[in-house]
This record gives sequence, C-alpha cells and structure tokens, in this order.
Amino acid sequence: MAVVSWKEICLLTGLVVGCYWNSLFCGFVFDDVSAILDNKDLRPSTPLKNLFLNDFWGTPMSEERSHKSYRPLTVLTFRFNYLFSELSSSSYHLLNVVLHAVVCVLFLHFCRLLLDRSTSLIAALLFAVHPIHTEAVTGVVGRAELLSSIFLLAAFLAYTKSKGADHSIVWTPIISTVFLVAVATLCKEQGITVIGICCIYEVFVAQGFTLPMLIDTLLQVLRGKDGFPYAVLQTLLKLIVLIISTLLLVIVRVQVIQSQLPVFTRFDNPAAVSSTPSRQLTFNYLLPVNAWLLLNPSELCCDWTMGTIPLVESLLDPRNLATVVFYAMLSLLAYHSLWYGHSSAKIVMMALSLIVLPFIPASNLFFPVGFVVAERVLYVPSMGFCVLVAHGFKLLSQRGALKKTSWLLMGVLLTTHAVKTFNRNWDWESEYTLFTSALKVSRNNAKLWNNVGHALENQNSYERALRYFLQATRVQPDDIGAHMNVGRTYKNLNRSREAEEAYLIAKSLMPQIIPGKKYATRVAPNHLNVYINLANLIRANDSRLEEADQLYRQAISMRPDFKQAYISRGELLLKMNKPSEAKDAYLRALELDHTNADLWYNLAIVNIEMKDPSEALRNFNRALDLNPRHKLALFNSALLMQESGVCATNVSI
Repeated sequence: MAVVSWKEICLLTGLVVGCYWNSLFCGFVFDDVSAILDNKDLRPSTPLKNLFLNDFWGTPMSEERSHKSYRPLTVLTFRFNYLFSELSSSSYHLLNVVLHAVVCVLFLHFCRLLLDRSTSLIAALLFAVHPIHTEAVTGVVGRAELLSSIFLLAAFLAYTKSKGADHSIVWTPIISTVFLVAVATLCKEQGITVIGICCIYEVFVAQGFTLPMLIDTLLQVLRGKDGFPYAVLQTLLKLIVLIISTLLLVIVRVQVIQSQLPVFTRFDNPAAVSSTPSRQLTFNYLLPVNAWLLLNPSELCCDWTMGTIPLVESLLDPRNLATVVFYAMLSLLAYHSLWYGHSSAKIVMMALSLIVLPFIPASNLFFPVGFVVAERVLYVPSMGFCVLVAHGFKLLSQRGALKKTSWLLMGVLLTTHAVKTFNRNWDWESEYTLFTSALKVSRNNAKLWNNVGHALENQNSYERALRYFLQATRVQPDDIGAHMNVGRTYKNLNRSREAEEAYLIAKSLMPQIIPGKKYATRVAPNHLNVYINLANLIRANDSRLEEADQLYRQAISMRPDFKQAYISRGELLLKMNKPSEAKDAYLRALELDHTNADLWYNLAIVNIEMKDPSEALRNFNRALDLNPRHKLALFNSALLMQESGVCATNVSI
C-alpha cells in the first residue's frame, strides 16, 4: 500500500475547507433542532449514563415514541461541543468539517489498496467535493455519518493487516477490527456493514477467488476428491470470527431497542403502507433515484417524504424503465467483478461492496425506514461511486486520443462539484432558506410548506406563515399536522373561530374510537396534540369547560401515557374547582415523568388549594431539587414558609 503523503493530506484538507468554510455561518436547522437544541442529553446536568439509555434525540429507548436510533457516541461529541461552546452553532459545524477531512484522508488510504497513486487521489478529491455530502457535513446531525465512516474505514484498514508475511493469521488486527466495528455501530447503525465489506475483501481480493473458483472448490470437497486447501481454511476461520461478532452486535442492538421497531406515519414513507405491487415497485424505483443523485447532484432536497416522489402504482408506469436499467447495469458490474480475477474486477467488486452493503439498512427493501430518500445515508455509498468514477477515468485516460479530454472533463467535474457544494451550504444557513430551496425541487411535499410556515412563525410573521400552512392543507388535505398548524396560527392572529374550525378538521382526520372496543391504533404522538390545542382554545370560554375536559379525557383514552394531557387536564380541573381530581391528574403525570420540576410545582399549588401546606412545601422542595432556579417554586415556598412561621433561612431567591 502506497503511503499517503503530507502534500496529499494538505491538498484534501484545503479542498474540504475551501468547500465548507461557509458552513460555519449556518445555524441549527431541521433535525438539528431536535438533536441539539431540544436534547437534554447534551446538558451537563444530565447524567452521562442517559446517553446510553436514550435514543439519538434524547428519548428513552423504552418509550414507544422513541425513534430507536441508538448513537450514544455521536451524542457524546455533541455534549463535548456543548461543554466548550454551549449552543454556538459554528463550533458544531467546525467539528463536522474537521471530521469530513479525516474521512477523506482515510478514504485515500482505502483507495491506495486498490488504485494507483493518481487514480486514488482523484477518487478522494471527488469524494471531498461531492455535493451529495452537504447534508452529512453541513447538517450537524450528519455527524453520525461522519463518525461512523471514520471507524468503518479504520476497521477495514485494520483488517487488511490481518494476513501475516507467511500467510498466517494475525489476530491483533482482527480484534481491532471487531472493536472498531462496535464503535462505528455506536456512532450509527450502518457501521456494522463493514463486516460484509471485510468478508468480500478477504475472499475476492486477499485470496484472489472468483465465483467460478469458489464453486469449483466447493464441488471438489462435496465429491470427496479433495479437502479444503489450507488457505481456504484460514479464510473460513477469519470469516467465522467476523460473522459471529456481527451476530453478537446485532443481538445487542435488538436488545437495546427491546425488539421494537419505531413508529412512523404514512406521511414519512408512503410506500411502506402501500399495497402490493405499489410498495415493491416504488421501493425498487428509489434505487435508481439514489443512483441519479450521485450521478447528477443538482436538485438536492432536505426532505423527500410525503408526495415528493409519487408512488409507482402500475407495471405500466414509465419510471419502471429506470429500475430495469439500474438493475441491468448493477448485474453487469456484478458479473464482471465475480467472474474475472484481474485487478479491474477486484476494483469493481470493492466499489460495489461499498455502494451496496452500507446502503442496505436504508434501502426499504428488507424493512421500512422513516424516510423515502435521505441524502446523508449516501455518504458511505458515495465512496464506492467515487472509486468507480476514478477507475473509469483511468481506463479512459489510458487511451491516447482521450487522455487530454478525460483530464479536462475530470477537472471540470471537480470544479463544478466544488462550486455546487459551496453554494448548497448557503441553503442550510437557516430553516427558511433550507425549506424554500427544497420547494424549488418539490412542491408536492406538504411537510416542506409546513416547515417554511414554521420558520416564518418563529419570526412572528403569522400572516405569511398562514399562507404556507394553508397551501400544505391543499397539497395534502389529510395531513393532520397541517390543519393543526393552521389552527395554531389563526389562534396567534386572535381569530378563534377559524382556529376552532381548523382544529375540528384535524380532529375529524384522527382514527375514530369504536365504543366498547379497546383502542389499538398506533398514532403519531404529535397528532394527539390536536385534542390539547382544541381544548386549550375552548376552555377560555367558561361555559365550555366540560367540553374541554371531554377532549382531554379523549386524548388520554387514546394514549394512557400521554403526559401532556394529564398536565393540561390538571390545570383545567383546578379552574373548575376540582382540586382532588386535579391532584390525581398530576400524580398520574408524575408517574410518567417524575423528573419534571413544573409538575411538582403544579402539584404543590393543588396542595395549597386543598389546605395542605406541609405537603405543598415538600413538593415545592422537590421541584427545587430538580431545578434550583425554578423562580415560582422559590417564591411560593418562601412565601408559604413565612406564612406558616417556618424558618426560611435556607431559601434564597
């Protein structure tokens, strides 16, 4: 393996910095809000052990609403960022740029195993500037891809050293590989797929087998004419170790998610809930869509859910032709790499393994995921794509007549990709710029209209936000969230009648409860807020308090663990002079979340209403134990102690 020089490292690093320096001016957008701004696991007050108990978004893995994305080491790096700069977005983006540069250097090391010096550098340069990576690099949550890729490549490079000079097995690199795979998987789940890449490398590159050779060897053994050669036995032993370690990692991963798949709505991935053959046709069509994004990353979009890609509902749909062409090309490349033993076939084999294996978990082919297309999951597959492009470039440049032309085209490709990447970064500057850029690609995705509305709403531009929310309801009339957004905006504009009408439409779209039967339909927890929002709206009218209470109870009947419904109902019951029932509501909420200081404070207020000052004081103190800066609890506990004649010297406001 050729050594990577400092000049090459500096070139790659400089190119990455040149393409991504403007990302330092971007804020937290889209998924960053949930993963960074709203994630309590980043705060020093949260025990470190919680990182290993909660999902990527800070939700306990045991809860049904958990996304089941287990990436504690990635969250740990967010926590380090928070420790040094709290919520200064530039530091988070800076670390992402550094990590991308590290990946590029490791990828160059990988390419040196297969390609000559200049061709491997071309592959690494193309990877460094490819616009498809902006979501993984400029989007802070893309750090999961970056970290996982670092350890994935490190694991593979370690494995390549497992063959001794006398063809014996060197176990230290194999142990290192297993450890690095585990670390990669704790950064993002797809890290485990490097085991498959190592297996393919061992069989087809390190041992030099082709598929016909493997079949012939197996037939010879089955016929009893010969035993397994010593080299084959060594290979089998290494593969068995890798496979067993993979199975152990999978078992641990399944235990972590408690054998439950995350809950997604049909809007997240419409094809997942479609019938046959629409589901199969659409999922297979998504493969050429992803391939096209690698070939032509011009129309990039941060969100491909809902109606961005219409379902393929018939065999006569012309888009099926793209699927056929994709599988034909893939089959040709696979045949070339499996049947021939020359160096070109090995290069294609390793490129395909990098493209296919890391993409399988996100492909929807074996189990549904919570998205249709996600550009950041192409981060590792794009490595294989870059190897193929660089290899094709080498073959073209070896032809005398095409040498200058191929170099010119490669220069143009690298330049245009770098410019596209730099310009694409500006789209991630704010939520408004990000989602308006996405609307240029797809105007059939109600989620994009909603998100532009949210961005305007955060700027208190309610009239403009309302126009986008209304458009979302026109694009997707059955989108509960869009109607809820309309209702909330009308409320902010003090148009209560229109707000109630919008909430009632959203409520009518919710699954209906069948009297006398247990409600078993799984709904998105966020959609249940329609009952809370509608009840909060109408309880402003004292004559409709019972109606509001009925809405809270309906939400609770649909999800007995809906904490916010108990909290809101407790507030209402206090207003209705029913402190005993309010106490029961707050106690139930505390069973679901005993670390909520506001809940203990509310319970203390109920205790005061029930003429129980000693219990009220205890609950005020519990609130202060959880949040020593809870001003209302501080003030009321001091006031209560003063009125009760209790020494308040230990209380400070």
